[in-house]
Amino acid sequence: MTTTPTDEPADSSPDPRPGTPGTTGAPGTAGTAAELADAMTRAIKRIRRQTGWRLEPYGITPGQARALRMLAHVPGCETPDHAMRLSDLADKLHIAPRSATTVVDALEEAGLVERSPDPADRRAVRILLTEAGRAAVERIGQVRDEVAQEYFGEVSPADEEVLLRVLRSAEARFLAAGPPRR
Repeated sequence: MTTTPTDEPADSSPDPRPGTPGTTGAPGTAGTAAELADAMTRAIKRIRRQTGWRLEPYGITPGQARALRMLAHVPGCETPDHAMRLSDLADKLHIAPRSATTVVDALEEAGLVERSPDPADRRAVRILLTEAGRAAVERIGQVRDEVAQEYFGEVSPADEEVLLRVLRSAEARFLAAGPPRR
């Protein structure tokens, strides 16, 4: 089996000899940034996998959980006047409208959301969070908290604050630079 850098165990370390392939270099170098990106990718994969396993008994996928959480962040999302349009949900989730339709179809079938015609545009559909959907958002929050505690439980609160501040700063700089080149 071939492994990629993101499949390496968290305790694997590169050869510390300068000039050796896999050496990260001095702090702040491109090699260190790449190692940080690999560590983040591993963390994200593990957290997402654990979250998926924990949501499985509730019949919710991580993608559906993201959509429910996004809908729940809209004040008044249970009322037609404040419900989010399907196209806006797709934009906020950074997925194609067709993919958003598939996610909403599954959520509607589970009774977690309802579709409502948009009074301002007959072609548009608004997505309303149901009472069952609101309860699912609560369960999702509990699962996310449990998984995060298990993953970051041994990290000091001070280190968590530093990591969060660094990631927020990096994200802000990335977004300020404008759309990425393709």
